[in-house]
Amino acid sequence: MKRSSPVLFRRLGRYYLIYAAGFVSLVLLLAVAERFGLAPRWIGQIFLFSTIAIYALIGVMSRTSDVSEYYVAGRRVPALFNGMATAADWMSAASFIGLAGTLYYAGFEGLAFVTGWTGGYVLVALLLAPFLRKFGEFTIPDFLGARYEGHFARMVGVFAGVLASFVYVVAQIYGVGLITSRFIGIEFEIGVFVGLAGILVCSFLGGMRAVTWTQVAQYLILIIAYLVPVVILSYEVTGVPVPQAVYGKVLHDIGVKEVELFTEPRENEVRALYRVRADELARKISELPGSLVAERQAQMQRVNELRTQGAPAREVAAAERALRDLPRTPDEARIKWERARQDSLQRSVPPPPHAEAHPGPDQASRDNARLNFIALSFVLMVGTAGLPHILMRYYTTPSVRDARRSVFWTLFFIFLLYVTAPAYAVFAKWEVYSTLIGSNIASLPSWVVSWGKVGLVKIEDINADGILQLAELSLNSDAILLLTPEIAGLPYVVAGLVAAGGLAAALSTADGLLLTISHALSHDLYYRVINPEASTQRRLVITKSQLLVVAVVAAWVASLRPDSILFMVGLAFSIAASAFFPALVLGIFWKRANKWGAISGMIAGLGITLFYIVRTHPFFGGGLDDAWFGIHPISCGVFGVPTGFLVIALVSLLTPPPSAAVLALVDNVRLPDAGK
Repeated sequence: MKRSSPVLFRRLGRYYLIYAAGFVSLVLLLAVAERFGLAPRWIGQIFLFSTIAIYALIGVMSRTSDVSEYYVAGRRVPALFNGMATAADWMSAASFIGLAGTLYYAGFEGLAFVTGWTGGYVLVALLLAPFLRKFGEFTIPDFLGARYEGHFARMVGVFAGVLASFVYVVAQIYGVGLITSRFIGIEFEIGVFVGLAGILVCSFLGGMRAVTWTQVAQYLILIIAYLVPVVILSYEVTGVPVPQAVYGKVLHDIGVKEVELFTEPRENEVRALYRVRADELARKISELPGSLVAERQAQMQRVNELRTQGAPAREVAAAERALRDLPRTPDEARIKWERARQDSLQRSVPPPPHAEAHPGPDQASRDNARLNFIALSFVLMVGTAGLPHILMRYYTTPSVRDARRSVFWTLFFIFLLYVTAPAYAVFAKWEVYSTLIGSNIASLPSWVVSWGKVGLVKIEDINADGILQLAELSLNSDAILLLTPEIAGLPYVVAGLVAAGGLAAALSTADGLLLTISHALSHDLYYRVINPEASTQRRLVITKSQLLVVAVVAAWVASLRPDSILFMVGLAFSIAASAFFPALVLGIFWKRANKWGAISGMIAGLGITLFYIVRTHPFFGGGLDDAWFGIHPISCGVFGVPTGFLVIALVSLLTPPPSAAVLALVDNVRLPDAGK
C-alpha cells in the first residue's frame, strides 16, 4: 500500500506556509489602504476576486487526465492535509455562515448542530472510514455494489447520493450568491452564477486532486476569517482576545439586557401591534376570496386619492407598488398572507432567552423542544457518518492508518471553528442589543440599506416613534456572521475578510459535492452499469459534462431561494443518514445483511424521510400540525434511520444469506493489514 512521502509532506508544508503568509500580508496591506481612503467597494472586490484567482490557479496547476488522480487524488494525500481538506469540505456555508446565525436566534437549542456534527466524526472514525479505505475503489456506491452483489444496490446508492448532495450543494451556491451580491454589488440571482464560475474551475479541471489542494488553501482562509473578527470583538468588549474563554461573562450581560428589553413599554407596544396585525391577517385569510377583492379595491381607491390630491411622487409610487404586489389569486393570497401572519406572530412574542435550555411557555412545549434537540443531534451525527462527499475523502489517503489519522485531524480543524461559534453568536447579539436597538431609525448606519437591498435586513417602524425596537428589526440568520463586523463598527477590511472566508467555505464544500454527484453519474451509472468498456478519456468527458449540467441546475434552484442555508443542509443530512448509514454499518459489521435487505432498507428509510418532509414542510403545503410527536421537518431522518435498520434486518433474515465471496470481502475489510 502507498505511503505518503516525507518529502511531499515537507514540500506541501512549505508551500502552504508561504501561501498563508501571503494572504495575511494581503489583509494587512488592504487594512493600510483603507486607512488611506481605499473605498469599501474595492476592498470587497479585491478580497473576492483575488481569492478566487488563487483557487483557479491551484486548479489549473493540478489539472489531470489520470483516473486515479481525478477520482481519489492518487491516494497519496498525507493525513494532516487530508484532515484540513476534509474540514474545509465539511465546513460549508452552513457551518461558516449559518451556524453563528442559528446560535444567535436559537441560543442553547442551536448547540444541537455543534454536538451532532462533531459527534458524527466519532462514528466516522470508529465505524466507517478505516473500513471503507481498506475496501478501496472510488465511491460509496462502489462499496454498496460489491457488498450487496450487483447494480441494484449501487443504483439506489447513486440516487440517494445525488439527491442528498444536490440539496446540499444548492445551499452552498445560495451562500455564494449572498456573498457575491453584497460585496460586488450585483443582483442575488446574478451573483449565484458569478460564484458558480469559481466553483467549477477546480473541480472541472483537476477533479479530486485539484479540489484537495484547493480545499487546504480554502481552510486556511476560512479559519483566519472566522477567528479575526470575534477575537477583535472579544478584546474590545472584555479586554481579553480569547473569545472562547470569556464569552460567558458577555452571555451573563445579555441575560440582564434581555430582561430590560423584553419589559420595555415601547417594546411591548410594538409586539401588541404585531399581534393585531396577525389577527387581521387571520381574518382576511378566513374571508377569502372576498377579502382579496376588497383589499384590491381599497388599494386602487388609495392610489386614485393620492393622485387627485397631488401627493408626493414617493407616496404615489409606494401605493402603486403595494397595489402591484397584491396576490393575484386567492390561493396565492392564502400562502402569502399566512407567511406574513406567521412572521407577525413571531414578532409578537419575545425571543427565547439565549442561555435557557429547551425554552417554552409550558411543560409540554419544553418537552417538545428537548425532544427536537435530541432528534436533531441524532440526525446530524448519523448524517455526518453517511455523507458520500465526506466518506469519499478517506479513499484519498495512502493507508488505513492514515485514514484514521485523517479523522483525528479533521476533528481538530473543525474544533477550532465550532468552539468559537457560540462566542460569535454571543458577541454579535451583544453588539445588536447594546448599540443598534434604541437607535434613531433616521440615522441608522449605511450597512442597513446595503443588506436591505439583498433582502437580509428588514426594519419596520410599526409604532411610528422613529426609534428602533427589537421586534421591528429582522436580521436573516444567514447574514448574522457576515454582518457582525459592520454592526460592531470594525474596519471594512474585516468585513471583506469574513466574506472571503464565507466564500472559501461555500466553494470548498460545493466542489466536493459536485464531484460526488458527477462521479456517481459518470463512474457508478455510466461506467459501471451502462458502458463498462468506456475509455479513460470518455469517462472523464462524461464526468465533466455531468458536473457542468448539475452545477448549472443547482445554481438555478439556489436563485429561487428555496429555504435557509442551515435548513437545506439539515435536510441533506437526513437523506444521507436514512439512505446510507444503516446499509454501510450493517454491511461492515453484520455478515448476514444481504442484497435484498439492503435494497429494501435503503428504499424504506429514504422513502419515509421524504414522505415526512413533504408532510410537514410549508414549501410542500404541509405544516407542524401534521408532524409525528412534534418533530420538526429538519429532523425527518430520525424516522428513516431506524426504519432502515429494521427493514434490512428483517428482509435479510427472510431471504437467502450472502455468497461466500461477499463474506470473504467483509472479512477482508474488517481485518486490518499488519502495520497499515
